[in-house]
Amino acid sequence: MQAISAYPTTLPRCRLCGTGLDHTLVDLGMSPLCESFLTAEELNEMEPFYPLHVRICGECLLAQLEAYVAAEAIFRHYAYFSSYSTSWVEHARTYAERMIERLGLGRESLVVELASNDGYLLQHFVAHGIPSLGIDPAANVAEAARVRGVQTLVDFFGTRLASELAESGRHAALIAANNVLAQVPSLNDFVEGIRILLAPEGTATIEVPHLVRLVEGLQFDTIYHEHYSYFSFHSLVEVFGRHELEVFDVEELPSHGGSLRVYVRHPQGSAEPAVEALLQAERDGGYDRLDGYADFAARVAETKWRLLELLIRLRRDGARIVGYGAPGKGNTLLNYCGIRTDLLDYTVDRNPLKHGRFLPGTHIPIHPPERIGETKPDYVLILPWNLKREIAAQLEYVRDWGGRLVVPIPEPEVLP
Repeated sequence: MQAISAYPTTLPRCRLCGTGLDHTLVDLGMSPLCESFLTAEELNEMEPFYPLHVRICGECLLAQLEAYVAAEAIFRHYAYFSSYSTSWVEHARTYAERMIERLGLGRESLVVELASNDGYLLQHFVAHGIPSLGIDPAANVAEAARVRGVQTLVDFFGTRLASELAESGRHAALIAANNVLAQVPSLNDFVEGIRILLAPEGTATIEVPHLVRLVEGLQFDTIYHEHYSYFSFHSLVEVFGRHELEVFDVEELPSHGGSLRVYVRHPQGSAEPAVEALLQAERDGGYDRLDGYADFAARVAETKWRLLELLIRLRRDGARIVGYGAPGKGNTLLNYCGIRTDLLDYTVDRNPLKHGRFLPGTHIPIHPPERIGETKPDYVLILPWNLKREIAAQLEYVRDWGGRLVVPIPEPEVLP
């Protein structure tokens, strides 16, 4: 088995346990911040690139990137609005209904969402008359949440804010943290904040992409600077255990290529069978030790080569190729593979804030979705491949002129 490379690093200590980091999971080279969409005036300016070099801790198995840019510079004004994904809003509605029933939430409960974005989730609790509070550092998305009737604090969450809320008598019956734990550079401060804010009988649910699914599904494009950490279930149990919180249940979800929803509470000394079952499944796959991750980097390189071979062949045959979506993961994929306008004419996105701008690094222009019908390309590369079913339905009209859809991950594939 190929060994995980070991050599000195500029990230000397694990952000969770403090162990020295000398093991590389994968090195994707240099890449810009994935949500830094450029105006036409910025195209001739110097653009910062940072290493996308993921290390993995030999002690707690937390995979992690160095925080090259302060979170304030990334998240104070954010271009991602959750509500533009129909399937994600439905995911949130289903979650809200389940939590209301499972936890018996009512008008005396407080639901707090960390990184609440544009109110896509809390709007469903508000509709049931359940007191809700969103916390998000981006003022622009927070304003969109308030329009939906969701009370939102513009701030970063951690022990300071959690203590202020707790001291004012606000303890949460439910804390929801969907796809935010990976985006926290001060991991211990954030998790300790959850412990402080959580009511004595409260529950916190945390959704994160599952590192095992990332590795097995070759989902290297979900690695970008806005994601500081990547979690196996073993490492998640370790994270919360270090802060005297108990993971008492877990669900495996299809979202984002395969995610985990862990249920956390103050210790009660018992857990659902799903917890030990998933821990054992990771042990069986070797993901409780470094060896389980050893061949990931080589497999990533092979996927890159295959995608480039496909796109180059199609281009040589005279095909016109465009993209669908401008997600963060798409920018990792395009920059790592070196895909620019010589292979992809443009991309489209439903978010009007991105229209007329250009992708970071590759400078591929972003248009409204209607552009596809106007130009009738031969192939459309689906960059948010985790939403390929939803997007394929939206692009059904491409078949009218014989167009085809391409999915890049886990294997480059032209859809039938």
